[in-house]
Amino acid sequence: MPIGLPRLPHLEGVPGIQLGTANAGISKAHRDDLTLIKCGPSTVGAAVFTNNQFCAAPVIVAKKHINQHSPRALIINSGNANAGTGTQGIQDASKICQLVASELGLAAEEVLPFSTGVIGNRLNVPDFKRALPECVRSLTEDNWLNAARAIMTTDTLPKGASKRFFLDKAPITLTGIVKGSGMIHPNMATMLGFIALDAVVTQPILKRLLRRSVRDSFNRITIDGDTSTNDACVLLATGSANMEPIQDETDPRYSKLVQNIDLLFLELAQNLIRDGEGATKFVTIKVSGAASEIDAQKLAFAVAHSPLVKTALFASDPNWGRILAVVGRAEIERLEIDKVGITINDVVIVTNGEPADSYTEEAGLRAMAPEEIQIEISLGLGEADGVVWTSDLSYDYVKINAEYRS
Repeated sequence: MPIGLPRLPHLEGVPGIQLGTANAGISKAHRDDLTLIKCGPSTVGAAVFTNNQFCAAPVIVAKKHINQHSPRALIINSGNANAGTGTQGIQDASKICQLVASELGLAAEEVLPFSTGVIGNRLNVPDFKRALPECVRSLTEDNWLNAARAIMTTDTLPKGASKRFFLDKAPITLTGIVKGSGMIHPNMATMLGFIALDAVVTQPILKRLLRRSVRDSFNRITIDGDTSTNDACVLLATGSANMEPIQDETDPRYSKLVQNIDLLFLELAQNLIRDGEGATKFVTIKVSGAASEIDAQKLAFAVAHSPLVKTALFASDPNWGRILAVVGRAEIERLEIDKVGITINDVVIVTNGEPADSYTEEAGLRAMAPEEIQIEISLGLGEADGVVWTSDLSYDYVKINAEYRS
């Protein structure tokens, strides 16, 4: 079961965004697996995509289209990644954009395609053609929850969040949905994220907002160290609010916009970890006192990726020597052993590179027992710090991925 992840509450509709879903028979799950997001004519968009060089066909097409036009529609399918499908996969993704454009009276370049699921299988374009009319018929502003369900693969629960706030006197709605449960690792973090707000923002500012928020959220989570072929995160601003546009970072409203977007992105990113495949622990790894931010993040990820650390977390076993070993092999630029400290859930384990006099095995067992665990590593070398959120490694993770295609 997800760790501290409640069932999704009501998600607020964003003026200028409509969502529709349908069952196209692409996924093995007996539920909707096709989502259409229609954007109002004043919408501007920004997107970031996977750094995996074997990126999926929809990533290639979406990158091309968003550089040509502001997005007017997004089409997302689950059950098939359309990755590793070569030139034919790109042609299929482009054909799907043409089908959506025809249904909505748009240019194909105004449509962004996204896919998630099994790698290596071609999409059946006729499935899209058959299901698209139902997606169009079901388009409504308050359909975010159904969309959150339709984009799921191995996720156990739909994931999303909403915020309402004011920019001066203009009320703003911010809503987002994400999917992802395994193959989660930067950069991006199989995750897909779709976030929209009705603020009036220029495209360059929106792009900056997206990149900074992704950096501190989706790029600081990992489940298994595998970067997907299909990762993408899209931020849409519909321009429907009654306000003057935010055109640069000196605008006094900019900082409040940053604050709310950062909080929403962080909530969404952490929800991916809370619903990690087979996860029984939500783990925060904090590194402080590093000589550089690069060192801090590199060490945090090294601990998060260690199978020995992750299995100890699953067993609630205070085998802290595994953490110590990772610190020593993390290939960071600066490390002085006699300055290292390690704490787990406020239980001090290591000070100055040696076992703490106050530490007992009983205290270690208590520290490792909760579902939420915080590992703090201090290096005593500088002021740089870093944080990564991850999960443990359980029997169920192996079972889910061993049976993924069966």
